[in-house]
Amino acid sequence: MKFGIFYEHQLPRPWEPDSEYRLLQDALEQVELADKLGFDYVWEVEHHFLEEYSHSSAPEVFLAAASQRTKRIKLGHGIVQTPPPFNHPARVAERIATLDLVSGGRVQFGTGEAGSEAELGGFLIDPSSKRAMWEEGLRVALRCMTEAPFTGHAGDWVTMPPRNVVPKPRQKPHPPVWVACSRRDTIHLAAQKGIGALTFAFIDPEEAQHWVSDYYETLERECVPIGDAVNPNVAAVTPFMCAPTEEQAIERGTVGSNFFGYSLGHYYLFGEHRPGVTDVWSEFERRRAEQGYDPEAVRQAAANPERLGARAVQAGVSGLRGSVGTPEQIRDYLRRYEELGVDQVVFVSQAGRNRHQDIMESLELFGTKVLPEFAERDEGRSAAKEARLAPILERVMARKPPEDHPPLPSPGYSFPAMPRAAADRSGTDEFLAELEEYANQRATGNGPPPGTGVGGPGRGILS
Repeated sequence: MKFGIFYEHQLPRPWEPDSEYRLLQDALEQVELADKLGFDYVWEVEHHFLEEYSHSSAPEVFLAAASQRTKRIKLGHGIVQTPPPFNHPARVAERIATLDLVSGGRVQFGTGEAGSEAELGGFLIDPSSKRAMWEEGLRVALRCMTEAPFTGHAGDWVTMPPRNVVPKPRQKPHPPVWVACSRRDTIHLAAQKGIGALTFAFIDPEEAQHWVSDYYETLERECVPIGDAVNPNVAAVTPFMCAPTEEQAIERGTVGSNFFGYSLGHYYLFGEHRPGVTDVWSEFERRRAEQGYDPEAVRQAAANPERLGARAVQAGVSGLRGSVGTPEQIRDYLRRYEELGVDQVVFVSQAGRNRHQDIMESLELFGTKVLPEFAERDEGRSAAKEARLAPILERVMARKPPEDHPPLPSPGYSFPAMPRAAADRSGTDEFLAELEEYANQRATGNGPPPGTGVGGPGRGILS
């Protein structure tokens, strides 16, 4: 089983002038430390307009910065919003490929479709169409990465003529693909498409067992790959804070985890948001006592099992509490995920007002006291899994239909430069001759530089 760290770039109000700068610099330091300690993945979201909950609207920039401060940790988009109104699929392919090149082939291509009014409404996306947009955008992006040239597409959400999209990624045929999952039906979809399942449901290990079983059974039985390679993996997300004592871990990590859940609910379930005005942290503080979120309620919740906060203090057994505890408690908790077949556990510790110093100490303690044991077992377990799945994946890839990579619209397809197209339309031999002469002059370093105007008086094609 492998381990990742996850970032929303949460930033509760009030904000100082350099709050966002400090937030990103701290996160880069944490990623650099995680790489040195042997963590396997860093996952970075793409969200838009979600004040306080997520100030991570350009994950490709953050991950590129992280790539230059790290050596081995995999750089996960967790996720790219693939509906085309968010990101044109050709631009997605270009960014993924470039990041894969500058990182030496460490990109993980997580995908998703968004689920908040802030984002869907902000980009004028009909929620009923977002799943279809996600699939079409993903298909086209993967084709842009693998086809040379991309042969073109005319669909419901994307229309694009043939072009050779460059650069191509270092990982062939393309980086591993994932999809964000918060329900079992999306886990099922991930398996049907042959992509990894990034589960953001904060589920207990015993609940995860059903998700894992369904995923691998569906993969074998129903999978028709959306890409040119299968990524058979299930990752589970959990709150995380490792400390020498349980009391310290709860004090350092629980309020942040609770704000993570509250701010998520604000945008996705119950909130009414005024852009630039609503103070989510203040609302959280006002409500948390009655909801079981304040520190005192958390400490006393075990004696009041009917309260929401009760699950947050059970001794390392709950998905709400997750990996918040001592190294020994976290080790025992994670072994349950490992035994039940989860491929990766992703830790959320950058949440609420969790302190940078506490996060760094938590990573260091886990990385030295817990991680080596799992890393030692992982090599053998991964090899056994690869051998077990090899014949299944061979059958799965055989199901991919040839029409997923259609031919060019015509064997000799080409497109002219705009002045050449204008010359062809005009049918003027003189204009075509001028362009040919200009091409000859430029090939030898002679003639007017680009931008000075070509085509005679009144044409000004290049001006």
